[in-house]
Amino acid sequence: MPAALPDWTRAEVWDWFDGVPIRVIATIAGAIVVRWLLHRIIRRMVALAIARGEREERSRTGRVLAHATGWSLDRHRQRLATLGTLLRSIITVVVSLVALLTVMSLLGIPLAPLLASAGVGGLALGFGAQSLVKDFLSGVFMIMEDQYGVGDVIDVGEVIGTVEDVTLRITSLRDANGVTWHVRNGEILRVGNKSQGWAQTIVELPIGYDADVEVALTALDKAVAGFAGDATWRDKVLEPPQVLGVQSLTGGAMTLGILAKCVAGEEFSVQRELRLRAKHALDQAGVPGPRPIGIPPSTGGAP
Repeated sequence: MPAALPDWTRAEVWDWFDGVPIRVIATIAGAIVVRWLLHRIIRRMVALAIARGEREERSRTGRVLAHATGWSLDRHRQRLATLGTLLRSIITVVVSLVALLTVMSLLGIPLAPLLASAGVGGLALGFGAQSLVKDFLSGVFMIMEDQYGVGDVIDVGEVIGTVEDVTLRITSLRDANGVTWHVRNGEILRVGNKSQGWAQTIVELPIGYDADVEVALTALDKAVAGFAGDATWRDKVLEPPQVLGVQSLTGGAMTLGILAKCVAGEEFSVQRELRLRAKHALDQAGVPGPRPIGIPPSTGGAP
């Protein structure tokens, strides 16, 4: 015959529930609520920070500062989202670990041997996963310091390319040949960001050695003034370009230079436009181009 169930009174049943079981349930429920509240706070803070960045970018002053400092809303949004994900993961691990240890303590499970074993296992895991921890920590600091973001052109030593994805462990780049490189964050010792802040470019223009320098410089000054006043290029150039004068003398040529400070990522288009305008200006001013050594200048007459 089956064993008889204990004949408990209602008070005894309540006393049993009022002991360990209800404390375990309360601990688990409390951990769930705390985790939910902290995650909600983090999401709210991230959303407020992104909205504040959007308002600043929409303002005229914000656009000017963004061009001058290389601030990008997309990079700002991605960095905040990644930090929010990281904080939520850390909170989940910490709250779950505290709740687990509390429940084990309520159930009477000795924690000292378990913690000792966990310490030994964690030490062994730490030695075996040093590179993973290094990648993770490097990714955290890169994101927090905003060293680069999606869309930036960076130089990490081994490869130069456009950032397509940034995680806590790996940065994905696509180089000029279309090859995608997955670089571990822990292996990145230096970063050269070519898209952050401002860029500077020098346009070199060779002219004939016997050309009139004053006429050439005057023509370049007019070309630069027209370029600086063009509404198409006004937002891409931070300062009016400067004509530097004679940069070098080589063989049968003189090289004149134009210095332009522009928004990062626009230096090549600015360089091409300045070179085109300068070429037209020199042609209109009758400034001759360089010629090989030993060939006399053309007189325009018949031989």
